[in-house]
Amino acid sequence: MIFNKEGTTTIVFQEKTSIATFLGNLTKAYPKIKHDNIIVNLFSFSKLTAGDILEFFEISNKHKAANKSFVLVTSKVSYDEAPEEINVVPTIQEAKDLIEMEEIERDLGI
Repeated sequence: MIFNKEGTTTIVFQEKTSIATFLGNLTKAYPKIKHDNIIVNLFSFSKLTAGDILEFFEISNKHKAANKSFVLVTSKVSYDEAPEEINVVPTIQEAKDLIEMEEIERDLGI
């Protein structure tokens, strides 16, 4: 698992693994990055479904409850296919933009 920290945001990705293994590794590493906004880069997965995205539901809710952003990045599953509670965007830049907007909303108390 590879972590790329940029300010208050950590980008997480891992190559050549399954969703279950990736999620297990992310859960183990979570205490180290729980104070950061998290971008999960899923580009290394050749096949993804809305069901795979749903696997991240629990960790996403836990992270959002701590007032931090959690964003999945993939172009394999569209925004419309993903559950409403999980942020899914097609590019890393859009993930960064979304986090910036969410930080502004938190600062304003929205």
